[in-house]
Amino acid sequence: MAKFKIDSLKFDDNGLIPAIAQQDGTGEVLMMAWMNKTSILETLNTGHVTYWSRSRQELWRKGATSGHEQRLVSFRVDCDRDCLLVIVDQTGPACHTNRRSCFYSEVRDGSEIELLQPEE
Repeated sequence: MAKFKIDSLKFDDNGLIPAIAQQDGTGEVLMMAWMNKTSILETLNTGHVTYWSRSRQELWRKGATSGHEQRLVSFRVDCDRDCLLVIVDQTGPACHTNRRSCFYSEVRDGSEIELLQPEE
């Protein structure tokens, strides 16, 4: 087992790396967001998934205001070291539209179909 070296990750020119959140146990893909070195360290140190908000230019601890938090189960790095997979235990909806997953639209035969309705 080798020690994790954050500097081995391939960040973009803005110091960001994409992170895909997947529900533990079901494999459901919940969302994609961005992380930087600080958010990765915060996630690994606290067990609460923290991203980098590009729109607000600040750390974004998932669920800090909504209560829809993500508890880290597993933190994985892809083979090219340019994408992360965070396996989480999601509380409530993951999407800001109040849907369980951000991937609620499907394109079929040239038409877009909504697969999930917002949670009540």
